Amino acid sequence: MSGLFSRKRLLATVAASSLVVFSAVFAKQATAPTSYSDLAPSKVQAKAARGVVELLDDLHYEHRSINPALSSQVFDRYLKDLDSQRTYFLASDVQGFEQHRKTFDSALKKGDLKAAFQIYNRYQQRVAERLTFVLGEIDKGVDKMDFSRDESLELDREKSPWISTRAELDNLWRQRVKAAALSLRLSGKSDAEIQKTLSKRYKSQLNNLYRTKSDDAFQVFMNSFTESYDPHTEYFSPRTEENFNINMSLSLEGIGAVLQSEDEFTKVVRLVPAGPADKAGQLKTGDRIVAVAQADQEFVDVVGWRIDEVVDRIRGAKGTTVRLQIIPAGTVDETQTKTISIVRNTVKLEDQAAQKRIITVKRGEESLRIGVIKLPAFYADFQAMQAGDPNYRSTTRDVKKLITELKAEKINGLVLDLRNNGGGSLSEANSLVGLFIGTGPTVQVKNAGNKIEVLGDPDPSVSYAGPMVVMVNRLSASAAEIFAGAIQDYGRGLVIGSTTFGKGTVQSLRDLEYGQLKLTEAKFYRISGASTQDRGVAADVNFPNIYDETDIGESALPNAMPWDTIPSARYFPYQDFSKRLPLLRKDSEARQASDPDFRYLNETIALAHELKKQKTISLNEAKRKQEKQDLDEKRLAIENRRRAAKGQTLLKTWREAEDKADAEIDEAAADPGKTKPEDEAFAMEAGRVLIDSLSQQISKK
Repeated sequence: MSGLFSRKRLLATVAASSLVVFSAVFAKQATAPTSYSDLAPSKVQAKAARGVVELLDDLHYEHRSINPALSSQVFDRYLKDLDSQRTYFLASDVQGFEQHRKTFDSALKKGDLKAAFQIYNRYQQRVAERLTFVLGEIDKGVDKMDFSRDESLELDREKSPWISTRAELDNLWRQRVKAAALSLRLSGKSDAEIQKTLSKRYKSQLNNLYRTKSDDAFQVFMNSFTESYDPHTEYFSPRTEENFNINMSLSLEGIGAVLQSEDEFTKVVRLVPAGPADKAGQLKTGDRIVAVAQADQEFVDVVGWRIDEVVDRIRGAKGTTVRLQIIPAGTVDETQTKTISIVRNTVKLEDQAAQKRIITVKRGEESLRIGVIKLPAFYADFQAMQAGDPNYRSTTRDVKKLITELKAEKINGLVLDLRNNGGGSLSEANSLVGLFIGTGPTVQVKNAGNKIEVLGDPDPSVSYAGPMVVMVNRLSASAAEIFAGAIQDYGRGLVIGSTTFGKGTVQSLRDLEYGQLKLTEAKFYRISGASTQDRGVAADVNFPNIYDETDIGESALPNAMPWDTIPSARYFPYQDFSKRLPLLRKDSEARQASDPDFRYLNETIALAHELKKQKTISLNEAKRKQEKQDLDEKRLAIENRRRAAKGQTLLKTWREAEDKADAEIDEAAADPGKTKPEDEAFAMEAGRVLIDSLSQQISKK
């Protein structure tokens, strides 16, 4: 469902060179306006637009021509950013806008923002009309809605035709209101509670509309322009720039989650490693937040809220509790909400530090010890480093120490776990590769001037020369991809898991007189010459991918820069696994097929894909209840098949299964050393693949 502020705004990004958490702070007005007014661009905004054009023309990696073809792309992106689900504009509106399709290029060069603001003002008008209509429908009473009628609502209208008449638009919005009411009804709310909740929700959206300023319109349009180049090139208005700079320090306290607005919801993009949400274990990538409560206070519905307002609700003092009502990732039926609690805290460097453990893997009669190092991020205490502290913390230093300890414990092989590692310090990724190789290149960087810089490890010493594998998943990004790619190219070890995120570009910040521009100026390449951009690093041996690649990853982002290649750097591989990969994959697939946890994951993923194919949702109450019951039975059957294979007691209801899962999450959060069954299955299988990969007796180094 489309919301008032439907443009997708990332509140946090993890780049190869730095970890940046950006949380907007919403400043409440003393007196709330009661109507909207047409917005007009200012002279300073016109000048900023010209500045953005010049910077992109001079510095962006791709040096795209600002011409009518780009103008057309900006036009389509702008309409999508404003009305992604095509629920506000009429077809006649869009037809009228067509006169501007090929003129945005020349207008931007001159700083002429009139057409962009005209479109935005029409958008405001249509939103006000829709919200007024919705509130009128709600005022008629929820009890007047016919939930026995057999009708359905289209879930995704992004590619549907623009609606021609107001009558059709009224009917669509009547269905949307009915869908929202039915979701609340199925979650147990009375008709009176539903009416109160929905009335408050849409009045809040209308109040948001009244508070819109020219800066909001300018930022949406400028980002429609900049993100037509690539998804990581963004314009920050002065207010956004100020919040961005404040959050560079990572001093703000909250839950440690990367959020973005998507349609009416606030969606979790990823969790900051070792942050409060990550430690609590209940919030997941792809979850949508529908309500927020402080400690034991009442929940406040935040559907349709501005993203900065939602962030303001979620953030708070260290040690306090925030409760969230979420729609779990992959859930089509919005009634399937759950409530979670998270204690706010700061993200500490020591919490993100590498950790080790040892697992025992059997091969025949022999028991082999495999060291596992979990690395949540590529970090370095730059402040301590600059202060001359000889004991400053960094990824490379910590991993080197752990390797020394593991070697003393006589491990037979090493698993480096980079799952969910979103990147961090490029220099640390570079030096970490150096622990496993002698001297040699580690990554190539190509700038907008086509100059290629090869970074490498000048230190001939090797901390660990034994057999190793690197475990990755879809959330392994940037610096993590550079490391995994280098290990794979050198043949120093196998990469196991699923294809990584595909973030292979480098951004820098440029100041404007009015705001800032973050733009892509360079691109990463592996030493083999292949880019990590878009395609990521493909695993040598695959594990179940719990993240849908059509939703998560660089390739899922609009206008992602393409994968390409440059000449290979000069390097000497340690070994070539290519001839052994078919058998390694075959043996691993056979083991996964008989493992209860792997089967459980594959069945869960298959069910999620099945649900995603659903294009409509029923507005018939009886049918929806039956659909929920059928889905619960499928989930329960999957869980019980796993439990039966493990010799555990079978569960009677899905509710019982959910309660047990929540209890296990709480236990894991209370005991940092406790490993989830799926994680243990992944680590054990990684160890088995490592052992399979050896062509001779395992090194005792």
